[in-house]
Amino acid sequence: MNYQEAVQHKKESLKNADESVLKMFHLVIAPANTDESKKFIDDFLENPEKFDDESCKKYSSDGLFEVVSFNKEEEN
Repeated sequence: MNYQEAVQHKKESLKNADESVLKMFHLVIAPANTDESKKFIDDFLENPEKFDDESCKKYSSDGLFEVVSFNKEEEN
């Protein structure tokens, strides 16, 4: 999906998500390309506060995105 479609999909997912799920998982827009998505997520996990929805754009070479969720790291 393109970026605007991904933004809309994320909004709908956040609206429908249970609060406990939101506490346990990151929900982000990432490049659809697997290698680009891995690089984006690795960088995101280093410092999530530096990222917003548009951050994914610089990782994508084809302008295709998906909404992904993954476990939040336990804070020590």
